[in-house]
Parts: sequence; C-alpha cells; structure tokens
Amino acid sequence: MTKVLVLNGPNLNRLGSREPDVYGSASYADLVSSLTSYATNANFDVDVRQTNDEAELIAWLHEAVDTKSDVIINPAAFTHYSYALRDACAIVTSSGQRLIEVHISNPHAREEFRHTSVISAVATGVIAGFGQNSYLLALQQLTH
Repeated sequence: MTKVLVLNGPNLNRLGSREPDVYGSASYADLVSSLTSYATNANFDVDVRQTNDEAELIAWLHEAVDTKSDVIINPAAFTHYSYALRDACAIVTSSGQRLIEVHISNPHAREEFRHTSVISAVATGVIAGFGQNSYLLALQQLTH
C-alpha cells in the first residue's frame, strides 16, 4: 500500500480560527478527516502531521526518505526562508519520492514577502490557492 506523509508547518493547527478570510473556516480536524477519507477510498495510507517546530518537520522529511514515502508539504511560513527545510525536501525528491508543495491561499496574491518560496525549486509540483482542496488535488496527483 502506498504511503503518503502530509506534513504541515507552523500555525496550521489553528485552521478555522486563524484568519478565516484567508484560510477558510474549516478546522485542522476537518482537513485531517477529508484527507483520511480520500485516502481510504483511493486505497492508500495517509499520515497527516502538524508541527510548529522546524527541526521536527525536517526529521519527518528524513523519515519519508527512509520509508520511501511520497510527501505533501505545506511549509507555511518556513516556505519563504528555511534553507534547512529546502535541503531536506531536496533529499526527498533526489531519493526518488515525489514531494508536492501546497498552500491553502495563493501566496502570490498576498504580501510581497510571501511571493518567494525556497521549496518550490526542489518540489515535484506546487498547488496553491484552492483552500483545503489544494491538499486533495495533491493527493489526486499522487494516486496517478
């Protein structure tokens, strides 16, 4: 059975209450539920995780390499400046796994500092701006 790690960076545990005009009113629990349901119907294993800790996110990326798991990652604020996270993402893709960067909002339609991603250049693909459906679109790509 194919395993996908869905990794979420800082503040995503606050979905539903954090800036609902930007991130929507669906909670983090709603996100986990929809991803789990989709994965079950598509007959693969999804492990959804969230952390506010950069080091933990990097350790999970190393785990993806070791377990040969594809990754969907929303690096959140780390998107814009974490070269350590970028290097860990590069290890994933250079090891043959797919890594899709997702964002709930469209970073290019927001503040200028959000326009730059240090992750995108090493990702297999990027999906942004479709709310929590961005994750489902990424899962669909990984099931093809």
